[in-house]
Amino acid sequence: MTKPTETKLTETQTVILSAAAQRPENIALPLPKGLVGAAAKMTVTKMIERGWLQEVEANLRKREPLWRETGDGHGTTLIVTDAGLLVIGIEPVVVKTVVAIRKHTAETPAPKVPVIRAGTKQATLIEMLRRSEGATIEEIMAATGWLSHTIRGAIAGALKKKLGLEVSSKKDVERGRVYRLPVA
Repeated sequence: MTKPTETKLTETQTVILSAAAQRPENIALPLPKGLVGAAAKMTVTKMIERGWLQEVEANLRKREPLWRETGDGHGTTLIVTDAGLLVIGIEPVVVKTVVAIRKHTAETPAPKVPVIRAGTKQATLIEMLRRSEGATIEEIMAATGWLSHTIRGAIAGALKKKLGLEVSSKKDVERGRVYRLPVA
Protein backbone atom coordinates (compact mmCIF):
# COMPACT_ATOMS: atom_id res chain seq x y z
CA MET A 1 0.00 0.00 0.00
CA THR A 2 1.48 3.31 -1.05
CA LYS A 3 1.11 6.47 0.94
CA PRO A 4 -0.39 9.49 -0.79
CA THR A 5 2.31 12.02 -1.45
CA GLU A 6 1.95 15.10 0.63
CA THR A 7 2.76 18.35 -1.13
CA LYS A 8 5.20 20.53 0.74
CA LEU A 9 4.86 24.21 0.09
CA THR A 10 7.42 26.81 0.94
CA GLU A 11 6.27 29.75 3.01
CA THR A 12 6.56 31.99 -0.05
CA GLN A 13 4.43 29.66 -2.19
CA THR A 14 1.79 29.50 0.53
CA VAL A 15 1.69 33.31 0.76
CA ILE A 16 1.36 33.69 -3.03
CA LEU A 17 -1.46 31.12 -3.32
CA SER A 18 -3.34 32.33 -0.24
CA ALA A 19 -3.23 35.97 -1.32
CA ALA A 20 -4.34 35.10 -4.85
CA ALA A 21 -7.28 33.04 -3.58
CA GLN A 22 -8.66 36.22 -2.00
CA ARG A 23 -8.27 38.42 -5.08
CA PRO A 24 -10.75 38.84 -7.91
CA GLU A 25 -10.11 36.37 -10.74
CA ASN A 26 -7.51 34.64 -8.46
CA ILE A 27 -4.70 36.84 -9.76
CA ALA A 28 -1.38 35.98 -8.10
CA LEU A 29 0.15 39.42 -8.51
CA PRO A 30 1.60 41.40 -6.85
CA LEU A 31 4.10 38.94 -5.45
CA PRO A 32 5.18 39.29 -1.81
CA LYS A 33 7.53 42.18 -1.02
CA GLY A 34 11.15 41.26 -1.44
CA LEU A 35 10.46 38.55 -4.03
CA VAL A 36 11.99 40.10 -7.14
CA GLY A 37 14.32 39.30 -10.03
CA ALA A 38 15.72 35.81 -10.39
CA ALA A 39 14.16 34.59 -7.13
CA ALA A 40 10.69 35.64 -8.32
CA LYS A 41 11.21 34.03 -11.73
CA MET A 42 12.45 30.78 -10.16
CA THR A 43 9.55 30.62 -7.67
CA VAL A 44 6.91 31.33 -10.32
CA THR A 45 8.48 28.88 -12.80
CA LYS A 46 8.38 26.07 -10.20
CA MET A 47 4.76 26.89 -9.36
CA ILE A 48 3.79 26.86 -13.06
CA GLU A 49 5.58 23.51 -13.54
CA ARG A 50 3.62 22.03 -10.62
CA GLY A 51 0.37 23.35 -12.11
CA TRP A 52 -0.39 25.76 -9.28
CA LEU A 53 -0.08 28.93 -11.35
CA GLN A 54 -0.94 29.65 -14.95
CA GLU A 55 0.29 32.45 -17.17
CA VAL A 56 -2.59 34.07 -19.06
CA GLU A 57 -3.03 37.16 -21.20
CA ALA A 58 -3.55 40.20 -19.00
CA ASN A 59 -6.63 42.34 -19.54
CA LEU A 60 -5.09 45.79 -19.66
CA ARG A 61 -8.52 47.44 -19.76
CA LYS A 62 -9.20 45.99 -16.32
CA ARG A 63 -5.72 47.13 -15.28
CA GLU A 64 -4.65 43.60 -14.36
CA PRO A 65 -1.06 43.55 -13.10
CA LEU A 66 1.58 42.36 -15.58
CA TRP A 67 3.92 39.46 -14.96
CA ARG A 68 5.81 39.99 -18.19
CA GLU A 69 5.45 41.72 -21.54
CA THR A 70 5.20 39.53 -24.62
CA GLY A 71 6.77 42.05 -27.01
CA ASP A 72 3.71 42.42 -29.25
CA GLY A 73 2.05 45.11 -27.14
CA HIS A 74 0.48 42.52 -24.87
CA GLY A 75 1.39 41.18 -21.49
CA THR A 76 0.67 38.25 -19.23
CA THR A 77 -0.49 37.92 -15.67
CA LEU A 78 -0.49 34.97 -13.29
CA ILE A 79 -3.58 33.25 -11.93
CA VAL A 80 -3.94 30.44 -9.43
CA THR A 81 -5.26 27.20 -10.92
CA ASP A 82 -7.75 24.86 -9.27
CA ALA A 83 -4.77 22.64 -8.36
CA GLY A 84 -3.13 25.63 -6.67
CA LEU A 85 -6.24 26.24 -4.62
CA LEU A 86 -6.53 22.58 -3.65
CA VAL A 87 -2.91 22.43 -2.50
CA ILE A 88 -3.66 25.13 0.12
CA GLY A 89 -6.89 23.41 1.13
CA ILE A 90 -9.43 25.60 -0.66
CA GLU A 91 -12.16 24.09 -2.79
CA PRO A 92 -12.15 25.81 -6.20
CA VAL A 93 -15.95 25.70 -6.34
CA VAL A 94 -16.14 27.87 -3.21
CA VAL A 95 -13.73 30.42 -4.65
CA LYS A 96 -15.58 30.52 -7.98
CA THR A 97 -18.87 31.04 -6.15
CA VAL A 98 -17.43 33.89 -4.09
CA VAL A 99 -15.97 35.50 -7.24
CA ALA A 100 -19.35 35.18 -9.00
CA ILE A 101 -21.14 36.76 -6.04
CA ARG A 102 -18.62 39.63 -5.90
CA LYS A 103 -18.95 40.17 -9.65
CA HIS A 104 -22.76 40.13 -9.45
CA THR A 105 -22.71 42.53 -6.52
CA ALA A 106 -20.39 44.90 -8.36
CA GLU A 107 -22.55 44.79 -11.50
CA THR A 108 -25.89 45.13 -9.73
CA PRO A 109 -26.81 48.79 -9.55
CA ALA A 110 -27.93 50.17 -6.23
CA PRO A 111 -31.70 50.29 -5.93
CA LYS A 112 -33.24 53.58 -6.96
CA VAL A 113 -34.30 55.75 -4.10
CA PRO A 114 -37.83 56.92 -4.86
CA VAL A 115 -38.16 60.66 -5.20
CA ILE A 116 -41.25 62.32 -3.77
CA ARG A 117 -42.33 65.12 -6.06
CA ALA A 118 -43.42 68.29 -4.34
CA GLY A 119 -46.98 69.46 -4.84
CA THR A 120 -48.48 65.99 -5.36
CA LYS A 121 -51.21 64.44 -3.27
CA GLN A 122 -48.71 61.84 -2.08
CA ALA A 123 -46.39 64.63 -0.90
CA THR A 124 -49.34 66.25 0.90
CA LEU A 125 -50.16 62.91 2.56
CA ILE A 126 -46.55 62.44 3.73
CA GLU A 127 -46.37 66.02 4.99
CA MET A 128 -49.58 65.56 7.00
CA LEU A 129 -48.38 62.27 8.51
CA ARG A 130 -45.04 63.84 9.54
CA ARG A 131 -46.72 66.53 11.61
CA SER A 132 -46.37 65.95 15.34
CA GLU A 133 -50.14 65.49 15.66
CA GLY A 134 -50.31 63.12 12.65
CA ALA A 135 -53.50 62.95 10.58
CA THR A 136 -56.81 61.11 10.53
CA ILE A 137 -58.46 59.61 7.46
CA GLU A 138 -61.04 62.43 7.53
CA GLU A 139 -58.35 65.14 7.60
CA ILE A 140 -56.50 63.51 4.71
CA MET A 141 -59.78 63.19 2.74
CA ALA A 142 -60.39 66.93 3.15
CA ALA A 143 -56.84 67.83 2.04
CA THR A 144 -56.52 65.45 -0.93
CA GLY A 145 -60.07 64.80 -2.11
CA TRP A 146 -59.41 61.05 -1.93
CA LEU A 147 -61.86 58.50 -0.57
CA SER A 148 -60.99 56.59 2.61
CA HIS A 149 -60.14 53.34 0.80
CA THR A 150 -57.76 55.24 -1.51
CA ILE A 151 -55.96 56.73 1.48
CA ARG A 152 -55.59 53.36 3.20
CA GLY A 153 -54.31 51.88 -0.09
CA ALA A 154 -51.80 54.71 -0.50
CA ILE A 155 -50.54 54.23 3.06
CA ALA A 156 -50.19 50.44 2.71
CA GLY A 157 -48.94 50.36 -0.90
CA ALA A 158 -47.12 53.53 -1.83
CA LEU A 159 -45.80 54.59 1.55
CA LYS A 160 -45.09 51.28 3.28
CA LYS A 161 -44.27 48.90 0.41
CA LYS A 162 -42.80 51.13 -2.29
CA LEU A 163 -41.16 53.86 -0.22
CA GLY A 164 -40.40 51.71 2.84
CA LEU A 165 -41.78 54.28 5.26
CA GLU A 166 -42.88 53.19 8.72
CA VAL A 167 -46.41 54.47 9.12
CA SER A 168 -47.85 53.94 12.58
CA SER A 169 -51.43 54.30 13.70
CA LYS A 170 -52.92 54.76 17.12
CA LYS A 171 -56.49 55.13 18.31
CA ASP A 172 -57.10 58.57 19.84
CA VAL A 173 -60.17 59.01 22.10
CA GLU A 174 -61.09 62.41 20.64
CA ARG A 175 -59.91 62.19 17.01
CA GLY A 176 -60.27 58.49 16.17
CA ARG A 177 -57.43 56.57 14.44
CA VAL A 178 -54.41 58.83 13.88
CA TYR A 179 -51.69 57.92 11.38
CA ARG A 180 -48.10 59.14 11.77
CA LEU A 181 -44.69 59.01 10.14
CA PRO A 182 -41.47 59.64 12.04
CA VAL A 183 -40.37 63.26 11.62
CA ALA A 184 -37.75 63.45 8.84
